[in-house]
Amino acid sequence: MESAPLFAEVADGPGDGAAFWLRAADGARLRLGLWHRAATKGTVLLFPGRTEYIEKYGRAAQKFAARGFATLAIDWRGQGLADRLVDDAMAGHVHHFEDYQHDVAAMMHAARALDLPRPWHLLAHSMGGCIGLRAVMAGLDVSSAVFSAPMWGIQMSQALRPVAWSLAWSVRQIGLGHLYAPSTRPEHYVLTEPFETNKLTNDRNMWEYMACQLRAHPELGLGGPSLRWLHEALKETRALARMPSPALSCLTIIGSDEDIVDAGRVHDRMTRWPGSHFEIVPGGRHETLMDTPATQARLFGMICDFYGNAGTARAAAVS
Repeated sequence: MESAPLFAEVADGPGDGAAFWLRAADGARLRLGLWHRAATKGTVLLFPGRTEYIEKYGRAAQKFAARGFATLAIDWRGQGLADRLVDDAMAGHVHHFEDYQHDVAAMMHAARALDLPRPWHLLAHSMGGCIGLRAVMAGLDVSSAVFSAPMWGIQMSQALRPVAWSLAWSVRQIGLGHLYAPSTRPEHYVLTEPFETNKLTNDRNMWEYMACQLRAHPELGLGGPSLRWLHEALKETRALARMPSPALSCLTIIGSDEDIVDAGRVHDRMTRWPGSHFEIVPGGRHETLMDTPATQARLFGMICDFYGNAGTARAAAVS
């Protein structure tokens, strides 16, 4: 792995942060970010959401470091500083949703090569939650999983859903899958939406944290999804919904005011995941882990306690 840029001045992460380039098996260049490598309690493998990038999780890495955990985060193909997949760099695009599993495999190979502290735990947000669910169903090498507003379905009206399926499929057949999905545009949401009407966070400081990162480094930004991405995401979430939950300790967190992912799909999955814990944050929006300081303190404490208990249980089972 070669050294890659890490914009530490906007990440606000632990002081020992480093980034690396790596290649997926199909050749896509990805970026990893690593903080607090000398951790004593284990490593958080962080799967970001669509439009996100490593630096957005610098403050999360600070919180994990304070509790004894390392953090390894990834720029998925098509976003952050990883390879963009179409000529329009602002279009959120993927050729096939299973391609993200190549990225997961590359990340896990890197975690082993770096000999990161064990046990390993998953934290998967939004689109990362969809990628992460597929990965844990396939036996991802983690002791536990935390999902934040996981994209196990996409929020849209019942009337719009068949139209979205039809449109996304048809334009793909005629080679126009790179075009933006309806009502989306080639600008990053955080830089165009007023704080007062945003669907992500109740905390103005965290909103400005995200906006400052994108103003300083616009190359990290991403706009709306392509029609091909939408078709691929609809297919993947439908396929996952039909599969049984894995035998893995799981905590899922979602805001009561979630309006980006399909909360009904999340509720349904959690009723079918024995031994899991489901936390609904009153008044929380899509980014509950980037909400008010009080909410962050409670949720990060809950997550780290969950990781610690899962790690202890796993060690006892192995011994």
